[in-house]
Amino acid sequence: MINESTSTPIQTEDTIVALATANGAGAIAVIRLSGPQAIQIVHTVFKGKNLLKQASHTLHFGFIADGEVVLDEVVVSLFIAPKSYTKENVVEISCHGSPYIIQSIIKLLMVKGARAAKPGEFTLRAFLNGQLDLSQAEAVADLIASDSKASHQIAMQQLRGGFSNQLQVLRDQLIHFASLIELELDFGEEDVEFANRDQLKSLILEINKVIFELVRSFELGNVIKQGVNTVIAGRPNAGKSTLLNALLNEDRAIISPIPGTTRDTIEEILNINGVNFRLIDTAGIREATDAIEAIGVQKTMDKISTSALLVYVFDVNELSEAELKSDIESLQRPGIPTLAIANKIDLPVKRSITFGSSEAIKYLEISAKEKQHIDELKQLIYDTAIQGRLTGEETVITNIRHLEALQRTQESLERVLYGMENPVTSDFLAMDIKQALYYLGEITGTVTTDDLLENIFSRFCIGK
Repeated sequence: MINESTSTPIQTEDTIVALATANGAGAIAVIRLSGPQAIQIVHTVFKGKNLLKQASHTLHFGFIADGEVVLDEVVVSLFIAPKSYTKENVVEISCHGSPYIIQSIIKLLMVKGARAAKPGEFTLRAFLNGQLDLSQAEAVADLIASDSKASHQIAMQQLRGGFSNQLQVLRDQLIHFASLIELELDFGEEDVEFANRDQLKSLILEINKVIFELVRSFELGNVIKQGVNTVIAGRPNAGKSTLLNALLNEDRAIISPIPGTTRDTIEEILNINGVNFRLIDTAGIREATDAIEAIGVQKTMDKISTSALLVYVFDVNELSEAELKSDIESLQRPGIPTLAIANKIDLPVKRSITFGSSEAIKYLEISAKEKQHIDELKQLIYDTAIQGRLTGEETVITNIRHLEALQRTQESLERVLYGMENPVTSDFLAMDIKQALYYLGEITGTVTTDDLLENIFSRFCIGK
C-alpha cells in the first residue's frame, strides 16, 4: 500500500530576520522576523504596548530603542502562529527607509537573538510548515519577478493552487490503482486481479492527455515569462527602424534614407494586451559593403534563429512578389511564425502584391511613417504569438523543473502501458506507477531532497 504522511507545522528552533522591502533609501521599509522567539525579541526593544499580551493581526505604534537610544518611530504588526505566512510567529516592523535606520534595527534584533535569514527562507518555512506546496512556493518568486499582466496572471493562478490541484487529482487516481496492484502482490499465489486493467489503461491514457497539454503549454509559458523575442527584419531602407519607432510610439531608432544605417541590433520591450514582446530591430539584409555591416547582417541571421516571431518588413513599392517570397524563404526557420508586412502604402504604389496569407505566413499592409494600421499590426503580432492559448482559465507551465518532471512522468506511464500490452507481472506495473507518482510528487514537494530545496529557494530574494 502507498502511504503519504500528512503535513504538520514544523517549528524551527531559531528566529530569522531580514529586510522584506527593496534595498535603498525610501519613505518606508519593512523588517520581517519569523520564528518562535520573534515576538519576544521585538518586545525587548519596543517602547509601547506589551507585545506579549497583544492579539494576532494587530498593529502597534511605538519606538525601537537600543537601551536609552531611540532608533526610530515604528509600527509593529503581529501575526501569531499558525495564522501567518510561515505558520510561525511573525513580526513585521515598518520603519523609515533610511539605510542607517534599517541596518541599526536589524543589527539590534540580531544582538537580541535573531539571525540573518537566507534567501527565500521565509517561503521555505511556509513550505516546510505546510502553508504552501513547492509549486506554489516557486510561484511566489515568479510573482515577484512578473513584469507583465500575463506573467502576473500565470503566477497568481499557480500560487492559488490551480496547478497543484490538477496534479493532486491525477496522483489520487494513480494512488488508488497502485494500492490495488500492491494488494494483488499480497495474494500473488492466488492469481487474482483487484485492479481492472481496462480501467487502468483508460486512466493512464486520460492522464497522459492532461500531461501532454501541460507540457505543450510550456512553450507559451516560457515566452510569456521571458518575453516574446520578435525580430524585425528586411532589406535596407524597408522602414524597419521607422516601424520600431511607430510600435513604441517614440523615436528609439535612428531613421535615415541612407541604406545600412542600422548596423547593430536595437532591442526594446513592447507590451501588447498584457504580454511583453522583445522587439529586435536588425541590420538590413543585403550583400555587405564592409566588414562592420557584414557583422550586422550576421547578427540579424543569428537573432532570427533564436526568435519566437519574425516580422519581415518590405517596401511595397520596390519589392516584387517573387523577390518577397524568395527573401522570406531564405529567412524562415522551422517553428517560427512569420509576418510579411508591406510598408510605405502612403506612397504611390508601383507594384501590386497579391501575397496570400497562410498558417505559416500572415500578410498586412501598413505605413510605418504615417502610423497607418499600426494597431492592427500589434494585434496581429499578439494573435500570432499567443494563438488563442491564453484565456486566464487554463494551467500554463513556466518552470523548466516542472516540465522535466512531467516528461519523466509520461515516460513512466508509457512503461505501464507497455507492460499491460506485453504483459508483465504486477510487481513491475507497481514499480512504474510508483515512479510516475514520484515524479508528480517532485513538482508539488510531496517528494523532496535537501539539494532540490536549496537550489529552488537560493534563487529567491532575501526577506521572501
